[in-house]
Amino acid sequence: MIHLSLYTTLGCHLCTQLEGLVATLANQKVWLHHIEISDDDALVERYGVRIPVLVDSDGNELDRGFELERLSDWLRERGWLDEAALEAFTAPPDTSAPKGAHERDGRRFLG
Repeated sequence: MIHLSLYTTLGCHLCTQLEGLVATLANQKVWLHHIEISDDDALVERYGVRIPVLVDSDGNELDRGFELERLSDWLRERGWLDEAALEAFTAPPDTSAPKGAHERDGRRFLG
């Protein structure tokens, strides 16, 4: 299990995005210790404009982890990246017509 700390604050949408990305891209279960920065002036001073900040057990910090490339590189360096999940996450969407679909008068019908 991967143990990480997440410096966050209430209502941080980027923090929520980062949590989802970590859960999707990690090659094992992730336990996130949420650290609320608004309860501590020193934490607000240090992380106020940087959240979300992800920290591993060695104290290595990742700013802007919601950026896919930064997060995947950070996880890869630690041996925690699920390469297949990253490939699936970044693959272009399938734009082919559904099987059994047909088009008539500019409208697509299934079946």
